[in-house]
Amino acid sequence: MLNAAPKGTDLGLLVLRLALAVILLFHGVAKLQHGVAWIQQPLAALGLPGALAYGAYLAEIVAPVLLIAGAWTRLASAVIAIDLTMAIVLVLRPRLLTVNPMGGGWAIELEALIVAVALALCLMGGGRYRIGSGSGAWS
Repeated sequence: MLNAAPKGTDLGLLVLRLALAVILLFHGVAKLQHGVAWIQQPLAALGLPGALAYGAYLAEIVAPVLLIAGAWTRLASAVIAIDLTMAIVLVLRPRLLTVNPMGGGWAIELEALIVAVALALCLMGGGRYRIGSGSGAWS
């Protein structure tokens, strides 16, 4: 029992998974309603192909569903971390070192927190609470 996780760890990981998934699903629904064509211009400004914009559907719809199910948690979290990092680079870069004028705080604190939670889940995995019985290196 030397490697046993402290009591509550799996429940804490479930809370992190569900919180991250719900937050990202709202972004995904907005992308379904309004499309991702607007992302192509900022991608082109950095010399990246516009087709990468469609990765937002993967990161903001598919990955959150995987997190809810507890399937491929590490991979889904990595995809989300990459997606939010790209959002920061493409859209929020001018606010990177600024303070939010509405109440203070880092101007990109929500996005940074999402990246941090996604990276934590990528490193720790999703815990034992999941739909189905699968487990492995990516869950």
